[in-house]
Amino acid sequence: MSTSSKPRRPPLGVRLSSDIEHLPNRPTPYRARVRWKDPTTGRRDTASESCATEEQAEAWIVLMRQIAAGGVDPTAGTMTLAEYGNANMPLALRGLEAKTTDPYLAGWRKRVVPTIGHIPVQMVTHGVVDRAVHSWIADEHGRSVVKNSIAVLVRVMEQALRDDLIDKNPARITGWQREYARAEDELDDPRSLALTDWAALTRLADALVARSTNNYAGWHDVVLFAACTAARIGEVSGCRVKDLDTTEWTWNVRRQTTSGPGGLIDKGTKGKRARRVPIVAEIRELVQRRIAETDGTADARLFTGPRGGRISTAVLRDATHWDEVVNQLGYEQLRRHDLRHTGLTWMADAGVPVHHLQRIAGHGSLTTTQRYLHPDRRSVTDAGELLSRHLQRSTDGPQLRVV
Repeated sequence: MSTSSKPRRPPLGVRLSSDIEHLPNRPTPYRARVRWKDPTTGRRDTASESCATEEQAEAWIVLMRQIAAGGVDPTAGTMTLAEYGNANMPLALRGLEAKTTDPYLAGWRKRVVPTIGHIPVQMVTHGVVDRAVHSWIADEHGRSVVKNSIAVLVRVMEQALRDDLIDKNPARITGWQREYARAEDELDDPRSLALTDWAALTRLADALVARSTNNYAGWHDVVLFAACTAARIGEVSGCRVKDLDTTEWTWNVRRQTTSGPGGLIDKGTKGKRARRVPIVAEIRELVQRRIAETDGTADARLFTGPRGGRISTAVLRDATHWDEVVNQLGYEQLRRHDLRHTGLTWMADAGVPVHHLQRIAGHGSLTTTQRYLHPDRRSVTDAGELLSRHLQRSTDGPQLRVV
């Protein structure tokens, strides 16, 4: 790597000197190096790259010469995505209005850089971008948040394309909105994602607390509450004391915590539809205890992080080392959103009528809700719908046939 402070962009046509050093007994024994002198300041700078073969080292030097011939800082070829983007962001975002620039920069700082910022620019592929976008969707970021994050990545990679660092823009992906829908509720078999029983749920909750910093017990309550109410983590975070009816034991779900400009914000539920869900006996003591621990105001949040802040699916994941814990428990595919799938599956198996289950889940389509039904019960429901359609097609209603 470079050994001195380098200008962001040397003069056009800067000359490079180069050499290749062989260092035996190393996994990448060929070190290619280029040097150049800034004609204005007289300072000498250098960049290097370790390669497995001499041919690779020579190819890297050729690439550096091509980059320098275009007036680009020779070290740009070795920059990570975060380094390159931060250095060239004014160029990448030129022409945008301020109201667009702010959410783009938020997407860059909060999603692009933490997810793939460590990868060299030239190693960012379509597959890398696909996996990054899928991870944002799995963390339940809103469509506009994901769209802005992709947009700023497209612009940064477009600048890299103009600088001849890459030969195509890997951030121009399609179909991500279909994947977004599948990652929320439009799954073929959400039942397969559910935890098996109460013992499995409590075992998960206890393990997450044990792995968290200072063994924060609040994570245990969040997990149980989310599963038993079939709610999204953002909705659990948005729950206020005034939303709870401890006489009829219901929760009026009307807001969720989600990412927004400047950090986490509260907004309406998905689909802008409020709904009531039951609070089962198994978590009523938990709810009463959480209410007693608040400041006593109606607007107090029922669930907060260790420092009193808002929580999100990403906060829960990072604070509890979720991925590590679920792997150890044998739930490798379990995501935070699958707590919701667990609750809906249990309710369906308990015999909750499908139309009631639809209202509890807040689904816009009955077809989505039916995916939670046990296959045997689903076949009965489907048979009923077939009969209904048959009767609706008959202009005179059902007919009796005399034999």
